[in-house]
Amino acid sequence: MFGVSSIYILDQKGRVLITRSYRSDLPANIHENFNKKLLEFDEYTIKPVIMDKDGLTYLYIRHNNLIFLAICVQNANALMIFSFLFRLVSVLKEYFVNVEEESIRDNFVVVYELLDEMMDNGYPQTTEYKILKEFIKTESFQLKDKKSEIVDFSMVTAVSNKISYRGEGIKYKKNEVFLDVVEKLNMLIGSQGNVIKSEIIGQVLVKCMLSGMPELKLGLNDKAFFEAQGRQTKARSVEFDDIKFHQCVRLSKFENERVISFIPPDGDFELISYRLDVRVKPLFSVDVIIERKSATKIEFLIKAKSNFKPKSTANNVEIFVPVPDDAEQPQFRTAHGTVVYVPDKEALCWSIKQFGGQRDFMMNAVFHLPSIVSPNRDKFSKMPISLTFEIPYFTVSGFQVRYLKIQEKSGYHALPWVRYITQNGDYQIRMT
Repeated sequence: MFGVSSIYILDQKGRVLITRSYRSDLPANIHENFNKKLLEFDEYTIKPVIMDKDGLTYLYIRHNNLIFLAICVQNANALMIFSFLFRLVSVLKEYFVNVEEESIRDNFVVVYELLDEMMDNGYPQTTEYKILKEFIKTESFQLKDKKSEIVDFSMVTAVSNKISYRGEGIKYKKNEVFLDVVEKLNMLIGSQGNVIKSEIIGQVLVKCMLSGMPELKLGLNDKAFFEAQGRQTKARSVEFDDIKFHQCVRLSKFENERVISFIPPDGDFELISYRLDVRVKPLFSVDVIIERKSATKIEFLIKAKSNFKPKSTANNVEIFVPVPDDAEQPQFRTAHGTVVYVPDKEALCWSIKQFGGQRDFMMNAVFHLPSIVSPNRDKFSKMPISLTFEIPYFTVSGFQVRYLKIQEKSGYHALPWVRYITQNGDYQIRMT
């Protein structure tokens, strides 16, 4: 396997902002060949990997107004290189928040230092932000004082150690670990209430406040785990379509035993992300009856209903219902929540702070229309209703943490906490 010869950060016109050469096997203006190759494609035929007749491979990603480009002389591991480029963008976000042309120009010294630390001789090295920040300080642009020149040998150990993402000597007075299971529901519902598309995007977010070098074991209601054990269970299990782990997870143990075993990084990190392509019952349904009182008056009768269990409650529910683009003089009437007209979105917004399960609420809206008809007046009927919401202590997939075991050689007692949250993703309901 061959490594990367050079990394480039280009602006949207292909001009070089940053270049870092790891091997002396490419000419200085090689990026110009890439720019010419890029012009050969349009938006339908463009590819993330481009090869030329000289055997060079160009691998790139776009972020905002920037192009992150890696060039290899011989066949390289494309997946490794793309993972590095995305990781580079992620680390730059931690440092600069907004990764744009201006932030790269303003912090070019820091970017060069990061490229030196994150890759060596064309191969990825330390890519964990929490370790990198101990070497590269960005709080100010002042010169380092003598104190900052003292080497922190604990971080040197972390970089050279087998576990590069966690430093040694971490201590807490109270040892705790918090798990947030967050699911976002993407759903498209037809005007008759039929589900056209549904998808669940989930994350397991961890806040680790544990001393020493703890070993954690996490058990889920994974269908494949029960099948591998030959066990029958009446409890609901989940079959994961796509699942991705943090680098701390021992993948071989998961593949063989379906047990998630890991030594966690300190602080906040994403342990698991997953996707479930399943058909689920809509959490909310919204029915809209439109009545045109006259040529200059239109009325909406809206009924919103929650379909989840009565013991659950959705918080901060917002229902956006499209209205004619030239609507004016709105009048609203409802016994639950508040309603406002949002001209920028050409919609009304019905806000309900708490929406209990198996409840339904009604709302009436009246708009006046100008006598001169707008050419796009009826466009609103083809636009979907959209919802935002959050349901605590609830997962739409039935995802459940069965156990979380914490072991550390000092034998301290640690408290694990688990919280479940379901949020809206792209949740839409068609009106026609």
